[in-house]
Amino acid sequence: MSRILVVEDEAAIAELISINLRHAGFEVTIAHTAEQAQAEIDGVLPELVVLDWMLPGQSGLALAKRWRGQARTRELPVIMLTARSEEVDMIAGLDAGADDYLSKPFSTNELLARIRAVLRRKAPEALDAVVELGGLRLDPATRRVSREGQEVKIGPTEFRLLHFLMTHPERVHSRAQLLDRVWGDHVFIEERTVDVHIKRLREALSPVQCARLIDTVRGAGYRFTQGAPALAG
Repeated sequence: MSRILVVEDEAAIAELISINLRHAGFEVTIAHTAEQAQAEIDGVLPELVVLDWMLPGQSGLALAKRWRGQARTRELPVIMLTARSEEVDMIAGLDAGADDYLSKPFSTNELLARIRAVLRRKAPEALDAVVELGGLRLDPATRRVSREGQEVKIGPTEFRLLHFLMTHPERVHSRAQLLDRVWGDHVFIEERTVDVHIKRLREALSPVQCARLIDTVRGAGYRFTQGAPALAG
């Protein structure tokens, strides 16, 4: 059972999150201040922290920065949950080390989905299953992609990108989401970099006639779809 630490000074919100997380099968500990949160972290590391920005004494932002700066907590997954919804605040939160950022008011279902996504990303060994879609076969254990026995020559970033798209088929992902899910923690690069790697991925898939499985959804992002004809181009 994954243990989640909820750091939230508003008791009603903390209880709402706690009830929903427990119902979803998580073990939950609540801290109402930065001092309590640090004491919990010093005791037993949780699998993930849901962290409010505005806390008595010390901000969640400062806590996240401290944890990222210490070897013991450097890899601790953190989702920042805050009423600060401006883009500059989101960037500050992510820059401080948060793995994800959710603004209040929020949907508990969305929070649960984001928690599961971060935990999956932090536990890549759980994603070692072979994926087969649209004629493509991707094996995370051997880092190989093939179609009908013909191997695809593919770079490491394109491999991670393809793996993510194939394990979330038909769902549209924005460039920002792909940067977060594929490039990982604390990586701040231009969103247009995603376009470059999508182009390289399509070029790699062209020899096996699967380039158009990577679909561009204009104005929204990209998806892996089996609805498009598997043609090169």
